[in-house]
Parts: sequence; C-alpha cells; structure tokens
Amino acid sequence: MKQLIIGGARSGKSKMAQNYASQWQSNTQGEVIVIVTAQNKDGAMAKRIAHHQANRPPNWQTVESHLALASTLQRHSQADNLIMVDCLTLWLSNVLLHDAEQSTNQYPVMKRQLIDTIKALSGEIVLIGNEVGQGVVPMGALCREFVDQSGWLHQSIAECVDKVTVSIAGLPMVIKERA
Repeated sequence: MKQLIIGGARSGKSKMAQNYASQWQSNTQGEVIVIVTAQNKDGAMAKRIAHHQANRPPNWQTVESHLALASTLQRHSQADNLIMVDCLTLWLSNVLLHDAEQSTNQYPVMKRQLIDTIKALSGEIVLIGNEVGQGVVPMGALCREFVDQSGWLHQSIAECVDKVTVSIAGLPMVIKERA
C-alpha cells in the first residue's frame, strides 16, 4: 500500500506512521526503512530530530535524503520492505531553498521524478507531510511560494497513493482509501 499521512505540526502524523510501520513489521517480518529529510542546522531542529529518533525502534534503518528523494526511494524500495518518508514538507523546503541559493529551478523536475517514482515503487510506502495551507497567507514571496508548492505537491501525491489520512490531535481521519 502507498499512503500519505498529512496534518499540522505536532498533530501525531509521525506517531501514526510509526504505529502503522510497527504493525506492518510484526505481521510481515519485513524491514522498515525511514528516509529522513530534516537537516540539523539549529538547536530547535536538533531537538525535533532527537525526539523522532528516540521514538523509532532501533532495528529500523534510517537514511538521510535532503534533496535526492526520488533516487533514494528507488535505491531502497523493495517488494518486501516498508519505507517511511518523514517528511515531504522538509524535503520541499530543502529543494526550494537550494534552488533560491543556487539560482536554479530544479524543483519541477524533482517533483515529477518523485511522483513517477512513487507510482513505480513495489514496496509499502508511508509518506508524511505537513498541512501548511490552512493558515494565514504569508507575506513574503518565498513563503507564499512554499505554501503553494506544498499544497500542489500533496495534491499530486494524494492522487497516486492508495490511502490519505489526515491527523488531527493524534486522531486519524481517512479521506481516501482504495479497496
């Protein structure tokens, strides 16, 4: 199954994904690989990363992928494993900031590669993303671009996965599920 879990900050998305992955692993004895996209650039992010690390089982493999998410998924996905991506929103932020710093526009190509890769994967995948478009419209151009691109990225992924769950206060609300 391919699924997207989306919600606000600290809404329980990662916990929900981890619970699913743990249950999947106990039923299949398959390997769980967590692809993390966060970069440890400041104290606040270091705390968030440490929190997530402390809540993952030690037998899960962790792979860092700040920019090349599609190729990382291709390299690690197998029919008998589960990949959890935590999170799409940080990956998007990394790519948009990289484009801004390098005066490039690689994001459209990288997004297309990601969507095509997700469609082609043979193993289980759980993608986690932050819902950022339900708040105030940001004043800065880069912030507005980020909110727009985040919404469009999540829409594109929601189209090609089997299940979409919104997490609110740690409670799941399934908004798409293919039989």
